[in-house]
Amino acid sequence: MFCAFGFERIGVVVSDLYFVDPEPRPGQEGAERGVRIEVRAVEPGEPKGSIYAARPITVDRPIWRGDLLETVSGPPGSFDRTHHHPAFSGWEPGQRVYVEGLSTDPLRWVADRLSDLDRLVAEAGLGPDEVGPDDAAGLRAAVPDIVAAVDRMLQGVRAGVLARPPEGEPVGSARVSWL
Repeated sequence: MFCAFGFERIGVVVSDLYFVDPEPRPGQEGAERGVRIEVRAVEPGEPKGSIYAARPITVDRPIWRGDLLETVSGPPGSFDRTHHHPAFSGWEPGQRVYVEGLSTDPLRWVADRLSDLDRLVAEAGLGPDEVGPDDAAGLRAAVPDIVAAVDRMLQGVRAGVLARPPEGEPVGSARVSWL
């Protein structure tokens, strides 16, 4: 499942995720599942046709990522692999950063993080010119809707409907997600 919230030059995308790292770090072995949230650059395109034509939308480079993950073998709701990536180098995320508040109350932590776009952009190493003048206010106003979408996806993960492993034999590497 994939959900998108677009503003002027910034968007937030949310997806369920099933992940098996083929080369896990010690303590990170085993499948993970949960919900991934990314703040990304977005850009509207010009309609291709008449004034009624659908408009292309580009969801571009990542700025920040939050992974509300837990081990598949662990208890549901443990959030034992929940972390975020404050910065990217191109399309590659920086190191996983584990924050206590993110694991103990992930929805509140994500709401707080998304409510402060200026801080998020600065921590990503980007300048204020990377966002539109109304992006921060638009994002702040949409935080309740974004958090509600994340919560619904987390419920789908716990119910076994979302973040499902690939069909067939167990795999040593997998990434089942839009993001």
